[in-house]
Amino acid sequence: MFEQRRPGAVLFDRDGTLIRNVPYNGDPDRVEPMPGAVEALVRLRRAEVPVAVVTNQAGVARGLLTPDEMDQVNAKVEELLGPFDAWAICVHDDGDGCTCRKPAPGLLIRAAAVLDVSPRDCVVVGDIGRDMEAARAAGARGILVPTRETRQEEIQQAPEVADDLTEAVDRVLSDAQRGDTCQPAPAAAAGSALWTGLADWSRW
Repeated sequence: MFEQRRPGAVLFDRDGTLIRNVPYNGDPDRVEPMPGAVEALVRLRRAEVPVAVVTNQAGVARGLLTPDEMDQVNAKVEELLGPFDAWAICVHDDGDGCTCRKPAPGLLIRAAAVLDVSPRDCVVVGDIGRDMEAARAAGARGILVPTRETRQEEIQQAPEVADDLTEAVDRVLSDAQRGDTCQPAPAAAAGSALWTGLADWSRW
């Protein structure tokens, strides 16, 4: 039987999910919230559900933006969308062999540890297949919110699909929690912003 309960946390992808996707963006003036993002986050915070960002930012590894530019963009995200309880960011590229870059589960596991919840008690909301694969690898529930850039096969393979962030949050707050009863969380890591190697940051 599914258990009706509030999730331990909701972990959001950044680009294409919370804000408009601008590849390798280092300009905070180009940050624009996705439709419904502000309202969705307000609802989760009012329900006292922790919210975090889990994002690949390979543009740093590729030399397309600097860590400082990345920090400025993320500061703008919080200015527009409000504070997040944790950030987990991977600045590695696919060839770096890290365990944090989605579709690997490392970012999700670290964010859950900072929030002192089990990854299995988290919901991951993203716009591409990498987000859903990372959720599956971490044992978390995944909800895909497609955009025009989402491939059809990613939609077909997603465990759940929501039309927009409003519907995704409707499900988070009202649906039965998927999977087994949650297990105890690992020990929390120090700090609320996470860095592996050079950093830990979005989808690219």
